[in-house]
Amino acid sequence: KSDSDTYTCDIGDAQSRAKLVVQERPVLFKKELQNEEAKEGKQVKLTCELSKPDTPVKWMKGDTVLYASEKYEFKQHGTVAELIIRDVKSIDA
Repeated sequence: KSDSDTYTCDIGDAQSRAKLVVQERPVLFKKELQNEEAKEGKQVKLTCELSKPDTPVKWMKGDTVLYASEKYEFKQHGTVAELIIRDVKSIDA
């Protein structure tokens, strides 16, 4: 996308210009989240894989956006995004 711009070929007395518009490929899930079970007090890791590396991910529980804290940790390595939930309780289901 960052290559979108106007390009010029200059030969001194004349110029030719063209506009390049790059259409980004949509980000898709290569591997979706899977259901997990965990014992109370333990930690659980939820993982998904995306079609495009380093795509920003927003983690949610129901309609609530999650933020990094002692409870929640987010990791992202290339196309793999992970949510680690520590000290799970029944309310985390």
